[in-house]
Amino acid sequence: MNSGGKVFGIVVGNRNFFPDSLVEEGREEILQRMRVMGHKTVALGSGDTAYGAVETRADAEQCAALFQKHGNEIDGVIVTLPNFGDERAVAETLRLARLDVPVLVHAFPDDTGKLDIDHRRDAFCGKLSLANNLVQYGIPFTNTTHHVEEPDSEVFRQDVERFGRICDVVNGLRVTRIGVVGTRPAAFNTVRYSEKILEGAGISVEPLDLAEAIARAEACPVAAARAEVERIRGYVSIKGIPAVALEKMAKLSLVLSEWVEQSSLDAIAVQCWTAIEKLYGVVPCTAMSMLSERLVPSACEADVMGALSMRALALAAGSPAALVDWNNNVGNDPNKVVAFHCSNLPRSHLVSPCMSFQAIIAGDVGKENTYGTCVGRIAPGPATFFRLSTNDACGQIEGYVAEGQFLDQELETFGAYGVAEIPNLPGLLDVMVRGGFEHHAAVVKASVAGVLAEALGTYLGWPLYEHTS
Repeated sequence: MNSGGKVFGIVVGNRNFFPDSLVEEGREEILQRMRVMGHKTVALGSGDTAYGAVETRADAEQCAALFQKHGNEIDGVIVTLPNFGDERAVAETLRLARLDVPVLVHAFPDDTGKLDIDHRRDAFCGKLSLANNLVQYGIPFTNTTHHVEEPDSEVFRQDVERFGRICDVVNGLRVTRIGVVGTRPAAFNTVRYSEKILEGAGISVEPLDLAEAIARAEACPVAAARAEVERIRGYVSIKGIPAVALEKMAKLSLVLSEWVEQSSLDAIAVQCWTAIEKLYGVVPCTAMSMLSERLVPSACEADVMGALSMRALALAAGSPAALVDWNNNVGNDPNKVVAFHCSNLPRSHLVSPCMSFQAIIAGDVGKENTYGTCVGRIAPGPATFFRLSTNDACGQIEGYVAEGQFLDQELETFGAYGVAEIPNLPGLLDVMVRGGFEHHAAVVKASVAGVLAEALGTYLGWPLYEHTS
């Protein structure tokens, strides 16, 4: 999950009546730029074809075979045009390789002072022809910010990094495994979803009965629990938390972590309200917070689609995601909202986080059974809000994404909260209300709406409302 550099397949386009030197120099410039940026490449050698480029059907077959050989390694493909390029050969390379990974299309700019026959590239024009053929072939692709870009430019660097995040989201979501502990609380029809629609998209759901999870926790060795208590102590302030609650939290944390590892899970959703409090005597929030901080998103109230939304955000940003309620208005300001949860937010989202109790349900199950929340004010800064749902009537996954910011504003309240400002929030809320979206939203402390829109819209084919001001 955004861990280090990527492995990119490189396709260098060529058309032989342009100067050979442009292809030779352009190929080396792209490969060197990838090395400097920390990425690995899979590319034809300079002696495999003319200048290591793709121009003919034979070149396409050779490059496609190379890509297939490294198919399990390649995160995405970058097509670069040092000159006009042969659009058919590039398109056939991608069709024959059958990698089903994102594709970035790049073209070199001309030097306006060197448009003579010995120096002109015409890649500006060639890119249009290449894109035309990719559309004809049904091959989705990502465009660069500018139509042509120098490989050593900052905008190209940003485009490649953004493309890497797109690759993370696309490749990660296609093989996601979500664990769900227990079932949804009876009152939460809002978190219902279609497991079959998810499976059709390559997303599997692995259940664990809540009673079994509790039984495993109760059987956890005391020595292991004590060591986990120390890890919790280093994670969040536990001042005033009873020792018995800490031990229960530690045991549950160990059980969830072990289950995630053994079942190869990428995210989880956990039942609460109020079965686990009544049966086990603790809320699972801090254990879930710790998992989310380790980039294993953990959603409450058995919200599987919330967990999937968190997973997508974590892939896009390479940082922990949280789940919040769209909870309260902020006076009469239409563009501000209080985002709130009880909470299981990762500590990196919060200012001076500490462990506390779940004040909302304490009156029902007793305060002594609700220790374990991770609370505090959400730190100010940029934020992306995101939600995926299964639309059973249409048989598809769909969602919305919006960017805004958390403000440096305190409130007299409890749990984890933040005052968020989102341009044209009424417009977003109208989309949510009319579309029947849930009251939960995933959020990450970064601006990644564009990455999600490109990944979901271009490559996964999931309808996404991209909110703008």
